[in-house]
Amino acid sequence: MMKIVKILLFILLAGMKPAFSQNADAVVGNWLNAEKDAKVQIYKAGGKYYGKIVWLKEPNEADGKTPKKDKKNSSEALRSRPILNLVILTEFTYDDGKWDDGEIYDPKSGKTYSSNMKLKGDKLEIRGYVGISAFGRTTTWTRAS
Repeated sequence: MMKIVKILLFILLAGMKPAFSQNADAVVGNWLNAEKDAKVQIYKAGGKYYGKIVWLKEPNEADGKTPKKDKKNSSEALRSRPILNLVILTEFTYDDGKWDDGEIYDPKSGKTYSSNMKLKGDKLEIRGYVGISAFGRTTTWTRAS
């Protein structure tokens, strides 16, 4: 009887993944930013992860007709590109439960930051920083339906 219990326990444990294990593609999908005024679609391309703005609460300028542009970009040549469909997360790689070595672009300020991401259930913590991660800011996005 004890041998059967050991075999069943082995079979059960062999099929289980450790609690800390996470699928690298778990971050793929649509996310609402902290302010809930933009939705970002995270996708995988060439083994890395990217995110683009696919929805804006207010997609147009004050005139109601002209699409919002990337007018705060430090590069004058890029200031005329639309915010909608703008790629703001670039080059993230998955390693040991987090997405690292990427960059996040903030169209509200026109600045780009080094970045990493951690998934906690339906919350995505994104840390943007200059230099080292300790000197940065974390924002939390929620998974969009």
